[in-house]
Amino acid sequence: MSDSAARDQDVAEMESALAHPEVAPDRSAAYGDHPDQVVDFYAPRDGRTGAPLVVLLHGGAWRAPYDRAHVSPFADFLARRGFAVASVEYRRGGDIPQQRGGNTRPGGADPVAGRWPETFDDVAAAMDAMPALAGRELPGADVRRIVVTGHSAGGHLALWAAARHVLPEGSPWRLPAPPPLRGVVALAPIADFTVAAELGVCGGAVGQLLGGQADFEVRVAQADPGVLLPTGIATAIVQGVEDIVVPQAVSEAYVDAAARSGEMVGLTLLGGVGHFPLIDPAADACAVVAEEITQLAW
Repeated sequence: MSDSAARDQDVAEMESALAHPEVAPDRSAAYGDHPDQVVDFYAPRDGRTGAPLVVLLHGGAWRAPYDRAHVSPFADFLARRGFAVASVEYRRGGDIPQQRGGNTRPGGADPVAGRWPETFDDVAAAMDAMPALAGRELPGADVRRIVVTGHSAGGHLALWAAARHVLPEGSPWRLPAPPPLRGVVALAPIADFTVAAELGVCGGAVGQLLGGQADFEVRVAQADPGVLLPTGIATAIVQGVEDIVVPQAVSEAYVDAAARSGEMVGLTLLGGVGHFPLIDPAADACAVVAEEITQLAW
C-alpha cells in the first residue's frame, strides 16, 4: 500500500471509529480527588450476574484532549457482549515541571503526552481500587475474573498495570505479588518504548511521557512494558497490519522480548486493518477483540 493510500485509510478508519455517539455509563465513581480520577461503569446489557469485568484504558497518546468519551461506544459494545466494563480516566498531558513550556511540544503541533508521575499514579490507584469500586457500583460483576484491555497508549497502560510486580525495587507502584488478573488484551499497544521512540510514534509521545531525553534512561525502567518481563500474566496483543499510528514493529518487539524472557505472548495480526477498527463497534476487528477477551475471561 502506498503512503498516500495508507494515510487515506487511516483517516477513514478514524472517522468511522469516532463517529459513534457517546454512550453514557450506568454509574460513575471517583478513585481520587482529581476530576480525572474517575471510572465509568457499564453493566452487561443482558442483565446477567457473575459477568467478568473488563477494565478499559483509553488511548490518545496520553494527551489531554483525548479522554474516555471516545471509547464509550466500545465499552457499550463489550457490555452488549455480556461483560461488565470499567472505563478508567486518568491524568494526561499538561504543563508540569518536567514538561516546561506550556501545553504543546516545540512547534505547537501536539499537546504534551502524559504526566510523570501522575499518569502512572492514577492507573495504579484505579487498579488497586477496582475490586471494591466495581463490587459497589456493579454488584453483578465477578471481580475475581478481571481482564484488562487498552488501545494504543491505553494498551501500554494495560500491559504496565499487569507488570507492576516486576517493577524495580523501590518503585512507588510496585506490587509485592502479581495482580489478580485473568489476563491482558492489548490493542495496537505502545508496548516497546525503544522501538516506539525510534519510529517517532505519535509525534514523540514516548519521550514526552517520560519527561524528555534527560530522564528517559532512568524512567524507562519503570514505564516500558518491553523491559518489565516476564509477568506471568496471560497476555494477548491484537494488531492491525496496516496500522501507521502504532506500527506492527512495536508489538512484535514486545512479543520478541517476552519470548527472550521465557514468556509466550499471543499476537493476532489482522490483515487490511489499521489502528482504529480495533475499537470501532462497526468494524469486524472489534468482534475479534471481543473474542480474545472472552477466551481469557471465561
